[in-house]
Amino acid sequence: MGADETGTVPPVTGRGYSPEQRASALVEALPYIQRFRGAVVVVKFGGNAMTDPDLFRTFAADMVLLRSVGLHPVVVHGGGPQIGELLERLGMASEFRDGLRVTDAATLDVARMVLVGKVGRDIVGAINVHGAHAVGLSGEDGTLLVARPRSPELGFVGDIVEVRPAIVERLLAEDMIPVVSSIGTDGAGQAFNINADTVAGALAGALRAEKVIYLTDVPGLLLDVDDPGSLVARASVAEVEALVADGVVTGGMIPKVRACIDAVHAGARSAHMLDGRVPHVVLLELFTDAGIGTMITADAPTPETP
Repeated sequence: MGADETGTVPPVTGRGYSPEQRASALVEALPYIQRFRGAVVVVKFGGNAMTDPDLFRTFAADMVLLRSVGLHPVVVHGGGPQIGELLERLGMASEFRDGLRVTDAATLDVARMVLVGKVGRDIVGAINVHGAHAVGLSGEDGTLLVARPRSPELGFVGDIVEVRPAIVERLLAEDMIPVVSSIGTDGAGQAFNINADTVAGALAGALRAEKVIYLTDVPGLLLDVDDPGSLVARASVAEVEALVADGVVTGGMIPKVRACIDAVHAGARSAHMLDGRVPHVVLLELFTDAGIGTMITADAPTPETP
């Protein structure tokens, strides 16, 4: 189930494999299924996986499979491109500062509409094609995500000050799949738009998740962005922070690894950066010996064995 001679990991569809190969894949997955049964896995859904219809459907089916074999998946999503698209259609300008969208009251209304009313509902609908398993939430529900404004210049862009996971824990106890939109509240009725990577890490920490998985448009942490062979398969938080300090990790990779570091500091057992463009990438990471992408842990990690 690892990469072939071209470095490409084949999709886990069953098509093109002999019965013996498919049986072998199931046998390989069994000890991992046994190990992770009952574990909470938070998945931040984004990037190309969110916009490609085939990958979108595949992701939904994979979440149902995780639930069916005894794991507890929690999906967190943003929707920056979708928000930008609707703002443009409405003739509303987007302004960014330090990579964050300035969010006035009108922009916040659009963000809530897109995240809670459109993107979240689409994910719930795709999962529920396979049975009534998913429930959509925002951080406002049950005051799940308590937030405060980041700065006056950014308007209603929020930072998380507290996670109250009771509503998610109740859904997980009922074997449901929570789908969480990245909107928070100050507890007094004011909503805030929050970075979805931040939400995934904070929620994973509050739930003491076994893993938090970030689906991105890169293979993982690369020492050389132009060399896929420079992928770092496993690293500790200290090792990753050293790479950032030494200038090895730069540019757009920094917020991705920072999200992983923050998630581990918050209480998640491990954080993973995976290429969401690869079909069934979550299954490849969880249930195969080779794994895929980058895993970051608090201490120097050892290869995972069942």
